[in-house]
Amino acid sequence: MSIEKCRIIELSKIHDVRGNLTVVENGKLLPYDIKRVYYLYDVPGGVARGGHAHVATEQFLVAMSGSFDVVLDDGFRKKTFSLNRAYYGLYVSTMVWRELNNFSSGAVCLSLVSTLYLEDDYIRDYQDFITRVRA
Repeated sequence: MSIEKCRIIELSKIHDVRGNLTVVENGKLLPYDIKRVYYLYDVPGGVARGGHAHVATEQFLVAMSGSFDVVLDDGFRKKTFSLNRAYYGLYVSTMVWRELNNFSSGAVCLSLVSTLYLEDDYIRDYQDFITRVRA
């Protein structure tokens, strides 16, 4: 897959004096149905998360609070996205290496995922990833 498929997607933002509301529904925004949801929080300063690629899993990352950077790598190019708003997120396609870093204090990263957890879907060694995508 190509890094070109990865992109920022703006979510709806319903403004109200009592607070804003954003909705994500299956079949309306993402190119997959959501099968799993998880979130990262309390990430210590200077620590990176991710450091892997997925063979079959697609992912949508949202900075629910605070900010962080996502560095994507398709084996040929790298691109960095800064996430810092709860009403947009980053779609990450299959076979793209991802690293999340520069977490601000109190940052929360929401991940909406296309598959259930399966360890065999992960590529955790960068050289293995490069070999596969350049084959």
